[in-house]
Amino acid sequence: MKQLSVIRNENEDLEKRVNKLNNPNVLQKATKLFFAVLLLGSISTLKAQETNLPEAGKQYTLADVDVTGKISYNKQTVITFAGLEKGQAITVPGDEISNAIKKLWKLGLFNDINFYVDRVQNDSIWLELSINELPKLNEVKFNGVKKGKIDELIKDNDLNKDKVVNENLLTTTKNYIENKYKKNGYYNTKVAINTVPDTLDNHVNMVINVDRGSKVRISNINVTGNSEMKTSKIKKAMSNTKEKSFMNPMRIFKSSKFIKEKYNEDLTSIVDKYKEKGFRDARVVEEKVTYNKEKNTVDIDLKVEEGRKHYFGDIRYLGNSIYTNQQLERVLGIQKGDVYNSKLLDERIANTKNPDADDMTNLYQNNGYLFSNINAVEVKTENDTIDFEIRITEGPIAYFNNVTVTGNDKTNDHVIYRELRTKPGQKWSKENVVRTIRELGQLGYFDAEQLQPDVKPNGADGTVDINYNVVEKGSSQVELQGGYGGGGFIGTLGLSFNNFSIRNIFNKEAYKPLPMGDGQKMALRLQGSSYFQTYSLSFSEPWLGGKKPISFSTSLSHSKQFLYNYSSRDVDRNQSFNITTLSVGFAKRLSVPDDYFVFSSSAAFQYYDLNNYNTGLFTFGNGSSRNLAFTLGLSRNSKGFNPIYPTYGSEFSVSAKFTLPYSLFNGVDYGNLGNLEENKLKATSTGYYVGADGNTHSYPAGTYIDSNGQPVLIPGTYIPSSDYTKAAADQGKVDQKRFSWLEYYKIKFKADWYTKIYDKLVLRSLGEFGFLGAYNQDRGLVPFERYYLGGDGLANFSMDGREMIQLRGYPNQSLSPVITDPTSSRYGQQIGGTIYNKFSLELRYPITLKPSASIYALTFMEAGSSFGSFKEYNPFALQRSAGFGLRVFMPAFGLLGIDFGHGFDAVPGDTQKSGWQTHFIIGQQF
Repeated sequence: MKQLSVIRNENEDLEKRVNKLNNPNVLQKATKLFFAVLLLGSISTLKAQETNLPEAGKQYTLADVDVTGKISYNKQTVITFAGLEKGQAITVPGDEISNAIKKLWKLGLFNDINFYVDRVQNDSIWLELSINELPKLNEVKFNGVKKGKIDELIKDNDLNKDKVVNENLLTTTKNYIENKYKKNGYYNTKVAINTVPDTLDNHVNMVINVDRGSKVRISNINVTGNSEMKTSKIKKAMSNTKEKSFMNPMRIFKSSKFIKEKYNEDLTSIVDKYKEKGFRDARVVEEKVTYNKEKNTVDIDLKVEEGRKHYFGDIRYLGNSIYTNQQLERVLGIQKGDVYNSKLLDERIANTKNPDADDMTNLYQNNGYLFSNINAVEVKTENDTIDFEIRITEGPIAYFNNVTVTGNDKTNDHVIYRELRTKPGQKWSKENVVRTIRELGQLGYFDAEQLQPDVKPNGADGTVDINYNVVEKGSSQVELQGGYGGGGFIGTLGLSFNNFSIRNIFNKEAYKPLPMGDGQKMALRLQGSSYFQTYSLSFSEPWLGGKKPISFSTSLSHSKQFLYNYSSRDVDRNQSFNITTLSVGFAKRLSVPDDYFVFSSSAAFQYYDLNNYNTGLFTFGNGSSRNLAFTLGLSRNSKGFNPIYPTYGSEFSVSAKFTLPYSLFNGVDYGNLGNLEENKLKATSTGYYVGADGNTHSYPAGTYIDSNGQPVLIPGTYIPSSDYTKAAADQGKVDQKRFSWLEYYKIKFKADWYTKIYDKLVLRSLGEFGFLGAYNQDRGLVPFERYYLGGDGLANFSMDGREMIQLRGYPNQSLSPVITDPTSSRYGQQIGGTIYNKFSLELRYPITLKPSASIYALTFMEAGSSFGSFKEYNPFALQRSAGFGLRVFMPAFGLLGIDFGHGFDAVPGDTQKSGWQTHFIIGQQF
């Protein structure tokens, strides 16, 4: 064993050896470092060629460093960590060795660092670095924590395998877990962490024991010193600190748990509430929290000092040259003599909670003055009146310079840049930045929750660089359903590509797996069973031509239904009903009244072909009908900014769908169709009847017959009459003429509001109205395009262009008029409403809004009704319901959900209320 001479560093505490793992003073508790300078006894020894004794203060050349000890790093890595290298000049003692120790200790990887002199030869010196590595983490075990929370705690504290375990890690982990539970009301949480050596070399296992105890509740909040403000209002101002309530034990949004951090925030909220009411000098002069260990509750005692009520005095504007005092006064909205309200004043200067607020800061920011600064300063207080100066620094106008987009690895640049409201060279506008974020979120291609602009102003040249970082999410959807209904198996396959690129449809390299990125939409849907098939294809281009926001859409569909016997389940393919539909539409974004408005127009043609199909909408089994309809619509959509979970804004729409008024120019008297000879009932074969004489008589085919199927006779005889006026009308022939070209008009209005109540809690308010009318009362209302109210509002297979109106708490389509004429062959059947109204309130709260899945819970109240004619319409005769539900949006499958609704009224024809109904939501957002 070689003998080592120890080097003494005169700047260090030589007697103290520190082996503890965590100490902020990295030098005093790092290691035992000896730099001993031994006095040499003779000059011959000093001049020796090789010695173990360095000469004090002499500069040497570092020949080598030998690394020893318990380490996993190789020699050269440790030397590099220390900042030493061969051939380096070092002084013994000197800064080089001290700096090496500092660098090694700051790494937090070692717990024992010692430098020794190996030998000295001439001007060269050999050192030994003895070092021990801190243990590493193998695995973590939690006691007292739910399984679902363990992964989160491991991730938050970075407790990964091979993590270096030191006292700092143990302390920060302990403090984090305790504070996390305390924030949730477990004020007495205790955490103990032990480390146990593992079989792996230099590894330990960490055992974390968590005793969260019970939640500490607030028993009482006592307030004294208040005379101007009621105690109940003070308690209400403490939005996160609530008493236990026996009257309301099931608090929905706020519980009575005590959280110190929230409590301190609420003390400030009390003062802010007083300032809103004019009490500028109000404060909480005393506050005391008393813990009751037996009940595990706290009592809070507060003493307030209200001061006197203040009022606004003179308000002067300084520094404004762009806007006049009168213009600024209109925005500020505060007059001399108004009760002092600091919150209102701050919001009128700059509302930090509402980026679109009509405040003075936005007034300047939306007109290019990015560098403007506005402050309200109290300049004089006399008695109860406060005078203010609004000091404005306008600064220069800022212009957008570089406008960039990053993160779009699927969507092509031009699709994004055409939606930007911020262009290089334009004046800075905060409103345009906010609007751009909304427009990008509304596209549906990006995660709206992660859309954040990176704004970099350059005051030197008055320009602004802005980058929009987007995060792509899946925008295509697949619908695959199968089920048994209507007497047979029904299968559905739907593909929806919401970011399609039709220009690359013949480009093989673009199929990844499909050509995407141009913002077009294409959808294909197939649905079928043993007795019907439906095929549809649709396409839309939001920027026709690529230069202006004019959208184009078109669709083609074909349905074929065979006559189906629900009793025998037989399908007769000789009897069929076919519908072919083609539609084309255009829409244009307007600039007046503002650019939230969109005007749309479309034309659709439907051809109905009946082949021996005597069951259905028409009274004739052979023939055809045509429906050429035009639709004009005006809508305004300012919802933002997440299309899946809007938190503000509204959507209004009014539309008119109509056909040509054929009866005005085709010359047909529809009131007289039943009196025409060609429309009279005739026997199709030889028939027989029993006359008044009791004998059986025959009549040939072509004989006119009445509504009972009896022949029309010459009066006083048993001879069939040729007088067709006595015969009944053939309703099938009459209706073939009436419905050869469908004639109607249809008006619909819808208003949808989104209001943020608190944090992410959003109230949705909805109102709808629809009316179907006829140009010619003799021709009557068509049996198509009617409103079917009730249920989930999902449209399944239907042949008559009906609109499904959702009203939860009732069976699907159950709140529609029925035929009440007992003599009718369709007695009791639903015929759909020609007029309806509906009102809805829906309270929503998100569980998660991540790109992979957005989930929110909801509760609702709804009311609505439909009527057979305008004469029957009563806006106050409503079917009511309430309930709750859940929505899950996944990019690959669209919106999925479930609602539980309770109907408080009976459906038409029943006497008992509807009660609880379950509704499944697929691919539709309410």
